[in-house]
Amino acid sequence: MAKITGHKSTIFFNLVLILFFVLKVSVVESGVVGRVPSAKPGLVCDKVVGVKSGDTCLAIAEQFKLTTEAFHFINPNLNCDALFVDQWLCIAGKST
Repeated sequence: MAKITGHKSTIFFNLVLILFFVLKVSVVESGVVGRVPSAKPGLVCDKVVGVKSGDTCLAIAEQFKLTTEAFHFINPNLNCDALFVDQWLCIAGKST
């Protein structure tokens, strides 16, 4: 009985070892490991302001002499209908 239990343990260990190596090879082959992401063009925000109660996107843009187009360019994905107090908005930035 002891030999059968030991044999099952060896089979289980070998199966786990094989699965580990298969997983390792698949990760390495996918190129995920050791890959350095390339620099993508983006936006650098140079100055921010915190939203205060009653602020709107238009009021903040006007306060800092920004066109609405410039304001939305430096604040991509901003939902002006859902501003909240202390939310950081970019008021000066540039694309890289």
